[in-house]
Amino acid sequence: MGFKPLDDRVLIRPLKPQEVSKGGIFLPDTAQEKSQEGEVVAVGTAEDLPVKVGDRVLFAKYAGTEIKLDGEDHIVVNRQDILGVFA
Repeated sequence: MGFKPLDDRVLIRPLKPQEVSKGGIFLPDTAQEKSQEGEVVAVGTAEDLPVKVGDRVLFAKYAGTEIKLDGEDHIVVNRQDILGVFA
């Protein structure tokens, strides 16, 4: 992939939404909720970013810009749109 975010931006690969509810009911694409969790794929050039490549993060629901890279969905978010890192 030839994409490098600039400044305080982070490139995230969102996790796939759940296809089956907790009760075992299949959810069609139109009923699936957009995932707010993802894996950090690349980080920007800012020195004080609190995340690194490979971290699993939670980001704001309507944050960022969606892009397709190598046939996969990704999202570019600003640092302040990252709500936390999973341990």
